[in-house]
Amino acid sequence: SLHECVFNDKHQLRNKVSTMDIAKMLIDYGFHPPTVYFPLIVKGALMIEPTETESKETLDEFIKAMKQIAELAETKPEVFHDSPQMPVVSRPDETTAARNPKLRWKPVN
Repeated sequence: SLHECVFNDKHQLRNKVSTMDIAKMLIDYGFHPPTVYFPLIVKGALMIEPTETESKETLDEFIKAMKQIAELAETKPEVFHDSPQMPVVSRPDETTAARNPKLRWKPVN
């Protein structure tokens, strides 16, 4: 059975809220960000792909979060550009990080 759902950011772009902004905001709601910009045939794609073991309660909470995020996109779009707020590192420059990775490794004793 199919368990993916693909959305786009068409309506949110009116307020300059992108797919990536929505994915980052989901972190503040306690959800791992979904796949973004895939499939490539959907402009601004956000693919939701819950595992088969997710409870109905978790799915309901996710739906509630998405509705709240949609409302925020309409009423306070400026809050998206600084999200996520909860993690220690909020919004790194992902392009620079991908082009110039700086990795550290320390052995565990």
